Amino acid sequence: MRLLSRLRPVLHCRRRAAALCLIALCAPAVAASPAAPAGPRAIVAQVADAIDRNFYDPQRAARLAAQLREEAGAGRYDADTDPRDLATALSRRLRPEDNHFRVEWRDPAQAAAAPLGPGPGASAAAFADASRRRNYGLRALQTLPGNIGYLDLRELPDLDFADSADPARRALDAALALLAERDAVIVDLRNNGGGSPAAVGYLTSAFTARGSPIYNRFRARRDGQLRSFDEAPQQWYPQPRLDVPLYLLTSARTGSAAEALAYTLQAARRATVIGEASAGAANPGGEFPLASGYSVFVSTGSPTNPITGGNWEGRGVQPDLASDAAQALDTARIQALERILAGRQDGPAALDARWALEALRAQAAPAALAVADYPGQYERLRIDADGGGLVLRDGRRPPQPLTALQRDLFCLSDDPTVRLRFERGADGRVAALQTLRSDGRSNRYRR
Repeated sequence: MRLLSRLRPVLHCRRRAAALCLIALCAPAVAASPAAPAGPRAIVAQVADAIDRNFYDPQRAARLAAQLREEAGAGRYDADTDPRDLATALSRRLRPEDNHFRVEWRDPAQAAAAPLGPGPGASAAAFADASRRRNYGLRALQTLPGNIGYLDLRELPDLDFADSADPARRALDAALALLAERDAVIVDLRNNGGGSPAAVGYLTSAFTARGSPIYNRFRARRDGQLRSFDEAPQQWYPQPRLDVPLYLLTSARTGSAAEALAYTLQAARRATVIGEASAGAANPGGEFPLASGYSVFVSTGSPTNPITGGNWEGRGVQPDLASDAAQALDTARIQALERILAGRQDGPAALDARWALEALRAQAAPAALAVADYPGQYERLRIDADGGGLVLRDGRRPPQPLTALQRDLFCLSDDPTVRLRFERGADGRVAALQTLRSDGRSNRYRR
C-alpha cells in the first residue's frame, strides 16, 4: 500500500483524521543506511533487521528475520548479484508472509528524484507533486445513462485536514459534489492499488452516518494494542448521502487502502461489491531505506473491523456479486438501474432508467436481426450498414452506431434516451423512420 503521508509528528494526530494518525503511528523510524555498495548477504541482513525491528507482530518478525539470515548464510541469494534480481527474489520470498512485503531497488543516482513512499528520506514535495500529476487518483468522472454517477478512482490520496485549501481534499470534494445529484453511484476500484487511510475514512463518511461504529481499529507498531481515534467535524464529509445505491468494483489489482474502503462499506452493508476478490493486502506500513538503493516495505500495523472482527489479509475482499473484472461495470450498471426502477415506476426519470436498462441488456446479448431492410435515405437522415450493424448519419455530424432492441426498434448505442423506430407500409417494406426521445419528443422522416 502506498501510504501517501507527509509524516507529521504523532502529537499532531489528535487534530487530524484517524487515518492520518495511523500513518504517523506506522511510519518507519529507522535512519537511512549509507549508500555504499553492498553484496546480497549484506542486503538480506538489512532486510532481516528492518523486519525484526518493525513488523507489527514481534514473534513472527523474529522468526522470519532468523530464517532470512539463515538462508543468506547458506548462500541462497549469492547468485543474485544484479540488484533487480535480488529485489525480485526477496519480494517473492516475503510476499507469502504478508502481502505488503516488497523489496525494491532504485538506482542511487536517480533515487533523489523519485517520489518514494512514506518513510525516512521520502520527499514530501516530490510525493505531493506526483499525486497532483495523477489528479489525486481521480481518473474519470461521468454520468452514465439512467443518471448513474461513475467515478474511476486509481488511488486514495493523502489528505491534510489542518489545511482548508488542501488540493487533494478539494479534488475529492469536487468529485463528490458532481455525484450528489445522481440516482446511483459506482466507484471503480479495479485498478486502485491503495493509498492513504485518510481518504478511506473521508470517503466512507460521504456515504454513512456520522459516528457510525464501522471504522477499522489498528494494532499499531509493536505494543500490541488496538487503537482507534476520535473523529472531528473537519474529518467528516459535510453532506453524506445515506440512501443512494452505492456499488464498488473490485479486481485482483484492488489493493490495500482500496480494499479497506470496499471492506468497510461492505461490512457496514452500505455498498454492494461487484467483481473479483481483491488482492488481500490489509496491513499498513511504510518503506525502510537500506544500502545501495534498496528499500523494503514492512507492515507496522494490522486492522480489525469492528463488525466482522477480522480483516481481508490473504483472502481479499470477497464480492457480493462475483463477475469477471472486465464485466463488472456493466453488471453494476444493471444492478443500479434495476434498483432505481424498483423505487420509481413512473415519470421521465423512470423512463430514462428503463430505456438505459433495455439498451444495456441488448448490448450484452445482441439480437440476431436482419439489417438489410433498413439502410437508405430518410429525408435528412441516412442509415448505413456497418460491420453487420447499422449507423445513423445526419449530415456532417459523426456517425452514430445503433443498438437493436427488437425488430424495427433501435437506440443510439451511446445515448439510449434516443430511439429509432422503423415504420413499414402495407407491402411490408420499410417506409419511414421515427426518432423518439424519452422526454416525449418525436420526429418522422419518410424514406
